[in-house]
Amino acid sequence: MKKGSLFTGYKTLPFALTCLAGSWSDASPPPTSLSLARIHDKEDLKEKRFDLKWLEDGDSYTFLRKSEQEKYKESKGIWLSTATNPDHPTILVSAEELVTDQSESPLEIDGYALSPDRSLLLLYTNSERVWRRNSRGDYWIYNLQAKTLHKLGGPDAAPSSLMFAKLSPRGTHVAYVRGANIQIESLEDHSIRTLTTNSNNQIFNGRFDWVYEEELGVRDGFRWSPDGKAIAYWQFDETGVRKQTLVDNISNLYPKVTRFGYPKAGQRNASCRVGVVEIETTETTWIQIPGDPREHYLARMEWAGSDNSDELVIQQLNRAQNTKVVMIAQRRSGRARTVLTEEDPTWVIMNNDLHWTPDGRHFTWTSERDGWEQLYRVSRDGTRTTKLTIDDFDIDLLHVDNTGLWAYFLASPEEPSQRYLYRIGLDGQGLSRLTPESEHRGTHSYRISPSGKFAVWTRSDADTPSVTRLVSLPDHAIIKTLEDNAELHTKIDALKLAPVEFFEVEIGEGIHLPARCIRPPNIDRTRKYPLLIYVYGEPAGQVVRDSWGGLWHHMLAQQGYVVMSFDNRGSRSPLGRVWRREAYREIGILPPKDQAAAVRAVLAERPWLDAKRIGSWGWSGGGSMSLNAIFKYPDLYHTAIAVASVPDQRHYDTIYQERYMGLPSENRKAFREGSPINFAQNLKGNLLIIHGAADDNCHYQTYLRLVDKLIEHNKAFSMMTYPQGTHSIREGKNARRHLYETMTRFLHNKMPPGPR
Repeated sequence: MKKGSLFTGYKTLPFALTCLAGSWSDASPPPTSLSLARIHDKEDLKEKRFDLKWLEDGDSYTFLRKSEQEKYKESKGIWLSTATNPDHPTILVSAEELVTDQSESPLEIDGYALSPDRSLLLLYTNSERVWRRNSRGDYWIYNLQAKTLHKLGGPDAAPSSLMFAKLSPRGTHVAYVRGANIQIESLEDHSIRTLTTNSNNQIFNGRFDWVYEEELGVRDGFRWSPDGKAIAYWQFDETGVRKQTLVDNISNLYPKVTRFGYPKAGQRNASCRVGVVEIETTETTWIQIPGDPREHYLARMEWAGSDNSDELVIQQLNRAQNTKVVMIAQRRSGRARTVLTEEDPTWVIMNNDLHWTPDGRHFTWTSERDGWEQLYRVSRDGTRTTKLTIDDFDIDLLHVDNTGLWAYFLASPEEPSQRYLYRIGLDGQGLSRLTPESEHRGTHSYRISPSGKFAVWTRSDADTPSVTRLVSLPDHAIIKTLEDNAELHTKIDALKLAPVEFFEVEIGEGIHLPARCIRPPNIDRTRKYPLLIYVYGEPAGQVVRDSWGGLWHHMLAQQGYVVMSFDNRGSRSPLGRVWRREAYREIGILPPKDQAAAVRAVLAERPWLDAKRIGSWGWSGGGSMSLNAIFKYPDLYHTAIAVASVPDQRHYDTIYQERYMGLPSENRKAFREGSPINFAQNLKGNLLIIHGAADDNCHYQTYLRLVDKLIEHNKAFSMMTYPQGTHSIREGKNARRHLYETMTRFLHNKMPPGPR
């Protein structure tokens, strides 16, 4: 219910104030105004990024660049450079070298990986979307010495049928998932062997079910051992898991039906286990993990060190997700022993912060056990735990360098909307801020080299598009500007947007919510303006961020709307564990209450806001929040737009909903009170609900149940369905632009812009 729902994740799409007059959206806007046509233009206001891959030596990196040959000018090759000499890259593979026997055009590169000796290139192309990301496609091997291309999977491989292909550590084989099993292909003779088995069509290996992928952030379900002689993998058994149905009414003469396992809150989960298959014998040793495999989650699994092929480290969650157990498992015997147990009265955090020191004697760990998300060092046997960061602020661990000396993390001790880079020694010494103090605002992101000596630094703030630079560490000296977005900066400057305001709003009892405000550029404070709240509000996200994005909101401000956002208690703001747990077992109850209190507070503080024109809009969890707003506070909110919402929490998945709400059978009253569908009878104002018919995440079924409930109560409302739309509603020609035009037209009709 949360993915893609943050302000910065959905870059909204503007249009001009003349929208109420017929074909308004096609008018050519002046350079000083925003429009949906401009923002949907693929080039006009596009923010560019520089993407690279650091190589293991710590100083070298690769990147994609368009071909200089006119014939292949739209295709890309792969270039190699070094951080110490970035102005003189060399071409590794040209676009023309990626022309196959079956095509006149080069392969389109969706992903790639080099073998350790840089003699082989694994190319990923022709990719297709599987739920949230493109994780199924074609794979090719390019031999950089022989200049030859070979397609993996054998002559009978269907297009876009392989997943997660990875070179073996010695570059002699490639392993991939096809269908329900893991296969390996020899790069000498291209013979293919199947390593795993499944006794029925409900069992699959090396990939994840829907709920693991969505809620635990795992997709690639197997790991080569460092010695290349074994593969550790997840196996799922979906027997007994109830299916969700999606209906495609567009593609064919008759509807196409897709059914997939989707365990809803309180329902049966898939059974999951971890095994290690030996390459030579294809025999699997199953790890002996305690507990019912349907009532626990195996959330993480890796080899226990970069040169350790004898042990795995596995992290297990119980179903309530208030206990996380770290186990060391033996490859050959399957025995596992617990080395660390993390517990929380509410839920434990799940991340990718376990990193081994080079000697394999310790690993890093993050925990909220002391009230803030902090960094720890834990001995391999779990008997000694040392807290490394001791200040009262939350950290987001980015990187542990391959020397084992330093850990790098993001933090924002003073202002929760911002992010800066820090580092600390793994001995707990030398804490320092690396982002220069002159950078006194904004969001700073980093891709740090394995050595920790260099980083790609991207900086933006709410008023300024990003700039990406290569810097050295720890001095943060700029080596090269990789992308300055100069043209975009010029266009944004011409818009003369009002600066985004960040502030706090007190909602009583000393509770202060982070807030942001986008106002009309030339506001007349003697008059009153409509207020639109952009909301998310659930534990998975933070909206009040000092980063670039949200042009639709700026367009609305140009038209005469004030757009605000508040991070209520229970949101993902870096304000400590207590803040983030406030809404435990009260999702849909406390957050809308906080949001409503914030609206009342700003109305009292800012007389230029029009209390008769208050709206709320949101996507996913934010859509649910907007439903709760207009249903539960009908005298405060007059207009709401809910996109891809979940009107009934019982219809969302086990891992997410049970983490924050518990089981429906144990928290029945709160499930009811937190679900907006149960308050639809209170609707007084203007409501627009929008959904994609192919949404695998927040289902079209729940949308239709809300429609039925509103009809039952004889409520007037507006609705829009996107027949091919998934949770992001990007599918189908012109769908995204149509979506934002629909929302903007609704706002203009129901909550007119401008002062009164």
